[in-house]
Amino acid sequence: MPTALVDEIDVLAKAKRTIGGDYIPSENEPYMGPAQLDYFRKLLLAWKRSIIDAAEGTLAQLQDGPITDSDPNDRASSETDWGIELRTRDRQRKLINKIDSAMRRIEEGEYGYCEVTGEPIGIGRLIARPVATMTVESQAAHERREKISRDD
Repeated sequence: MPTALVDEIDVLAKAKRTIGGDYIPSENEPYMGPAQLDYFRKLLLAWKRSIIDAAEGTLAQLQDGPITDSDPNDRASSETDWGIELRTRDRQRKLINKIDSAMRRIEEGEYGYCEVTGEPIGIGRLIARPVATMTVESQAAHERREKISRDD
């Protein structure tokens, strides 16, 4: 069974295929110009739609009824699989909030800029993680501070 991160990457890849076209943002054009913003807007909407579609499939499976495996080992395995599936859906629910936040940043003209430094996040990072809110350096510093505070 795929991990939550692998599932998230697969859904993002599916969204990238869905928006189609030959256009891919590059460093050789105005940063966060109309073409790039349109690309990311379409990508975020397709990503959100893919997540919602997957969640609806999970809901349909849940409504089909309880796990009816008669063998205790099979039942335990099925319940574990369902637990993983539900945790994945919860993670994706949180991701939808991040996607909605990214869409708001696009509308407000703040998308693509670090919320800490105000510097451009970078096209490569945004293609890999369209909901990114910080540059790689700011994110790394943030994670170091979190680790230090957890270790205390």
